[in-house]
Amino acid sequence: QVQLVESGGGLVQPGGSLRLSCAASGSDFSINAMAWYRQAPGNERDLVAAITSGGSTNYADSVKGRFTISRDNAKNTVFLQMNSLKPEDTAVYYCHADGKIPTMTGLTAWNRPLEVWGQGTLVTVSS
Repeated sequence: QVQLVESGGGLVQPGGSLRLSCAASGSDFSINAMAWYRQAPGNERDLVAAITSGGSTNYADSVKGRFTISRDNAKNTVFLQMNSLKPEDTAVYYCHADGKIPTMTGLTAWNRPLEVWGQGTLVTVSS
């Protein structure tokens, strides 16, 4: 069983910074892409930033130049550095990972797809 555990959310004033962390735990798995999504009350869950195992990144237009995603592949951990925070950044932030789990069925070896979500961490930007 692979789990994602997030940390780092909280209350911050407009213009402030926060750093979110998300660590994957379990056994015998490999992760490809990791990402952060967010969901504000009454809204859908939207992609904030994503990063591949090779370090390629993608950002939502609303956070470009303010947020930075990074990862430590050896520790299966992804980070989101959030600077110049705005009230509209207030949301529950969710970590997401996809990858594979080596599996044996009889004598056949194959890779079972892995997709897992974290429990979410609340970020509130308010004065």
